[in-house]
Amino acid sequence: MIFQILGLLFIGLVIGALARLIKPGRQKLSIWMTLVLGVVGALIGGFLASLLGTGNIFELDFLGFVFAVVAAVLLVGVAEGASARK
Repeated sequence: MIFQILGLLFIGLVIGALARLIKPGRQKLSIWMTLVLGVVGALIGGFLASLLGTGNIFELDFLGFVFAVVAAVLLVGVAEGASARK
């Protein structure tokens, strides 16, 4: 159980970093916000992959990883837009 949580945090950090690299422009997000958005993106990607029957929510395959990165890019954009309004 602890290894699944640590794995999710690590994958979330990787996905969040990839999302920040893919999204153009400079983002003013902390490393913690990047981690949170990456983890949420990983969960969304795993959920979408499990709906399509290609993976499990906690085991990202290629399609789940792609969905996770796309979800994280969208989340980074939303978070950046929300922080810019304040």
